[in-house]
Amino acid sequence: MAVLKAEKRAGLGTHKTRALRSQGATPCIIYGHGLDPVAVSVSTHDLGAALEHGERLLELEMGGEKENVLIKDVQYDPFGQSILHADLARVDLNERVKVTVPIVLTGTPAGATEGGVLQQTVAEARIECVVVAIPEDIRVRVNDLKVGDIVHMRDLQLPEGAPLLEDPEMVVASVVVIAEEVAAPAAAGEEVAEPEVLTAKPEPEEEAEGGKKE
Repeated sequence: MAVLKAEKRAGLGTHKTRALRSQGATPCIIYGHGLDPVAVSVSTHDLGAALEHGERLLELEMGGEKENVLIKDVQYDPFGQSILHADLARVDLNERVKVTVPIVLTGTPAGATEGGVLQQTVAEARIECVVVAIPEDIRVRVNDLKVGDIVHMRDLQLPEGAPLLEDPEMVVASVVVIAEEVAAPAAAGEEVAEPEVLTAKPEPEEEAEGGKKE
């Protein structure tokens, strides 16, 4: 469990949050367990490092006290590079929570030798588990998949005591052959229209009927 230091925010608003970010801090909100929400800030570097290591559970130190929180939501800039804000939910280490976990496909499918392509249609799954047992990801080995084989949600190997909260028949990944589009040949006897020549000069207009020649 990552340990982060937090400080209460003295003020809210766009100006204040921009000032925090310029100082290397990320504005956050702590809520849950029937207590009032608290606006705090944490080190952007430390929060980013925790996220990179797949940490979901944090221990916050603030004002000489500690409390456990779960990272519920993180907002990034439009380019997905900089952290703008985080929502942190108070939790007890023994309670069960509902979380969304990334699905990671590993290996190369056997069907690749037959021209098959691995397609992942779902990138994450919701499960319920104890706070201290939240997995970093759910890994699926695809080495044995042949063309036409499908991985459903029910096929995922979940941690013990962590039920799936998704439709078990939902397709996670499959191996398919992607057909190339080929232009259909012209039917026998069918004339192929010649391309229009845009640079050709127009023919001079015929003299109007009954007109005089100069």
